[in-house]
Amino acid sequence: MAKSDQQTRWINAWCLYDWANSAFVTTIMASFLPIFFRKVSAGPLDQQGHALATSLWGYISAISMLLVATLSLILGPVADYGSAKKRFLGVFAGLGILFSSLLALTGYGDWLLTAMFFILAEIGFAVGEVFYDAMLPHVAGPEKMHEVSTRGYALGYMGGGILLALNILMLWILPKTVLPSHPEPFPLLGMKLSFLSVGIWWAVFSIPLFLFVPEMGGEGHSLQQTHYVSLALKRLKNTFSELKKYREAFLFILAFWFYNDGIGTIIKMATAYGDEIGIGTLDLVCALLLTQLIGIPFSFLFGKIAQWIGAKKAILVGLLGYFCITLGGFFMAKAWHFWLLAGCVGVVQGGTQALSRSLFGSMIPKSKSAEFFAFYNISGKFAGILGPAVFGFIGQLTGTSRVGILSLIFFFLVGGILLCLVDVEKGKRIAEEPE
Repeated sequence: MAKSDQQTRWINAWCLYDWANSAFVTTIMASFLPIFFRKVSAGPLDQQGHALATSLWGYISAISMLLVATLSLILGPVADYGSAKKRFLGVFAGLGILFSSLLALTGYGDWLLTAMFFILAEIGFAVGEVFYDAMLPHVAGPEKMHEVSTRGYALGYMGGGILLALNILMLWILPKTVLPSHPEPFPLLGMKLSFLSVGIWWAVFSIPLFLFVPEMGGEGHSLQQTHYVSLALKRLKNTFSELKKYREAFLFILAFWFYNDGIGTIIKMATAYGDEIGIGTLDLVCALLLTQLIGIPFSFLFGKIAQWIGAKKAILVGLLGYFCITLGGFFMAKAWHFWLLAGCVGVVQGGTQALSRSLFGSMIPKSKSAEFFAFYNISGKFAGILGPAVFGFIGQLTGTSRVGILSLIFFFLVGGILLCLVDVEKGKRIAEEPE
């Protein structure tokens, strides 16, 4: 097989994993589970205060991100040391697939069990993303990195959107259940089957990556009898000592830490917030399907925009959009408001995240991709602790989550200012020197 054909196969298989695991984000994390948690899992708690279940969901999201960040911090350097990116991705993908499926077994009042299954599923998804992202510089050369990254996000929108559409259809046609805490019929069976469908979808479409993409990069040391924590701390200490060489990449991580906090909080809390203010379940999930559909072409478009004006400026355009979306969310009161904001998120979300991933990848040495992408992902994971926690705390304090959404403006503003200070070309030159 010609080298170009082989690389094309690697790229296609790598991108298809985005198609596979995006089902977790669209159906479970962003669409169905926040509503399911409020009305089913925490139904009895929701009767104690209108914002209590929403706040509890924010705290659970923060706890899961704390665990994700800790594991990423330890395992990112270990994956480089042992050339084990693909191996670790398989372990955590399996964890996410298993506990996404097990969410179908939870029922009314099982908020603690639902929380545990969700936390384990998100650990599988988010820690796996560290190793998946770290494969990007090896699968795609420097000249194709922005294109391949945005293609992956576009396929993620497409795959996640297709499954979400099928799951919405199940909500529509399957029998409804009247819950003790809510008089209107609720699509309980449809939601449970949707959780199971995520596990199946994720498993099936992950197969090409594990079949066709070889383990690449890293140092190839044996991981047998390796003390992961001590090894990780030692290598992370060395990485911190080298950060002076990669100042632009480190500054970008700080920027990403802030603005990704806002993005992640919107993804996790949007439907819970919409449900709290009285927007119907079908309006909420169908509007998020619109986000997926709009996200497909705009992910590609942002890749083109990055070629015209540069990835950094394209990301700043996306952050300006998020700033406006946050302000709109504060005034949201009707279903069509949620539809409009969901469409606006679709315009900026995929492109902003894809270009962030590829821009960072262009400013780090390939030989340390897993280690540096661990920092990249950890910055987002630790940010994911603060955003939902603040959102939930303000909601619990004030009795409504409407005020909490304004806190996100701070994260987008600070992240944008820090991003403006990054010298991308200098960062690329420094990253190429060790190679």
